[in-house]
Amino acid sequence: MPTIMPIRDLRKTSEISELAHKKQEPIFITKNGYSDLVVMSSELYERFAQTNKIDQAIYEAEQEVTEGAEPISLESAMEQLNKKYYG
Repeated sequence: MPTIMPIRDLRKTSEISELAHKKQEPIFITKNGYSDLVVMSSELYERFAQTNKIDQAIYEAEQEVTEGAEPISLESAMEQLNKKYYG
């Protein structure tokens, strides 16, 4: 279940920090009963950012194939990468 707090509780910075690190989930901050902000630990943010990068790369690859790019096998891709980075 998500953690939801009113904006006035932002004054309790130490408690919010501890909660964010302990739960490793976003904390939703409301203002006048409506969602306004999301607070999370830096570790959780990094995981979200990394997942987004992977999702974006997959989306871009799918778009390339849709536009006519020729897909290659995993073996061929690994061979090309090994040549590029390890000679």
